[in-house]
Amino acid sequence: MALSDPIGDMLTRIRNGQRARKSSVMSPASQLRAGVLDVLVREGYIRAWEKVEVRKGIAELRVELKYHEGEPVIREIARVSTPGRRVYSGIKDLPKVYNGLGISILSTPRGVMSDHEARQANVGGEVLCRVF
Repeated sequence: MALSDPIGDMLTRIRNGQRARKSSVMSPASQLRAGVLDVLVREGYIRAWEKVEVRKGIAELRVELKYHEGEPVIREIARVSTPGRRVYSGIKDLPKVYNGLGISILSTPRGVMSDHEARQANVGGEVLCRVF
């Protein structure tokens, strides 16, 4: 079955996994999803992720969730740009999540990066999601 919003599906799997206190969750693999997971690892929201070959030609991403003193590190993870409503932001209009305590993840011409990295690289793009 084809998904209309693969990023939203992955974020929901992460959110549900943390509510159920799972140690890891699985999601179908793609380069964009891997880019989002790279940003989450760099920013310290998840432990790690790895690409697992389910069968020949079919891969999934195993996401290791992170907890601090029994509570999930990710308090809120929400999709901003959806397939029906794309949200683009220039460098001057990049939103701050909870006054800089959270991050926005962007898809830019230089790849997927957090809003902090986008400000340093002086590049805007599509706001994929926000994490706190």
